[in-house]
Amino acid sequence: MSEDTAAELELPTRRAIYQRIVDTPGIHVRALFDDLDLAKGTVQYHLRWLEDEDIVEVSDDGEYTRYYPADSFDESDRQVLNALRRTLARRVLAYLAAEEQLTTADLADHLDKSNSTISWHLSKLQDAGLVEKHRDGRCVLYELTDPQRVRYLYTVYRASFTDRLVDRLFDLWESY
Repeated sequence: MSEDTAAELELPTRRAIYQRIVDTPGIHVRALFDDLDLAKGTVQYHLRWLEDEDIVEVSDDGEYTRYYPADSFDESDRQVLNALRRTLARRVLAYLAAEEQLTTADLADHLDKSNSTISWHLSKLQDAGLVEKHRDGRCVLYELTDPQRVRYLYTVYRASFTDRLVDRLFDLWESY
């Protein structure tokens, strides 16, 4: 970061927005203005400036535009964090991290959701390259493509997710 950029971060609002992005990589704009109690236009103005100055990077997860500190995460890490920022996707990833391979029906039972809802989320996770499926006879099993990366990123940013169910699943995995 150049000296000029550091000087621009002296603006309290801009510094607060940037710090929140550093602390919560993958945060989306609504969460920023809710968390910081700022007007939407103010947050958008500063985000645009931070992006134009290459201080933050943008990732679109299909549902939200998410923000990351520049040069801190590669595309695959952003994909993992994008998924971890969505509650149901995070829970699907947690069950797959804890149990390695599960069917849509297994996940639906664990999460008390319909098979179609779980199937939709698995499809999105598969499109993002986070989950792969394998056929075992008539059964389709899902597993994480890089379980260590998912576990690592969840562990590092655990405090920013605040999801007790997922915490218990990852604690279970760590106890092995």
